[in-house]
Amino acid sequence: MSRITGSWLSGPDAAGSGQPPPDEYPGKSLGLPETGAGSLAPMSRRIVALFVDYFIGMGIAALIVHGSGSLNTVTYLVWFVIGLVTVMVFGFTPGQYFLGLRTVRVDAAAPVGFIRSLVRQALLTFVVPALFTDGDRRGMHDRATGTALVRSR
Repeated sequence: MSRITGSWLSGPDAAGSGQPPPDEYPGKSLGLPETGAGSLAPMSRRIVALFVDYFIGMGIAALIVHGSGSLNTVTYLVWFVIGLVTVMVFGFTPGQYFLGLRTVRVDAAAPVGFIRSLVRQALLTFVVPALFTDGDRRGMHDRATGTALVRSR
């Protein structure tokens, strides 16, 4: 007798390997190309971009705190604001820019906007949503906000 949790933990194909069919690739269902600009970003680049943003936030926080106060709290606040404002205005964070990535909406050719950027950044705060991806390699935070992190070049 199979466990009740087996179907949703196993992914879309509980009986198979969980891999997409040979003619499918991550992002095809979203209308994104398989490779090159506009294709979904690999997890490794996403993680490095997140660390770059965090270290930038840490540097700015160190300048703000300058020996007094909690560096961790200020680092988090600076990282949060950087992520919120830059994705809303430019469509990418500094770390994403350096690694050739961009945050885009998958439902329309429009800017990400304030609300989506705010929700996305708030969910990224917990880090866990970014680690769980769907078949299109989008984290839970991207899926919840209708966005995707794609290659820009």
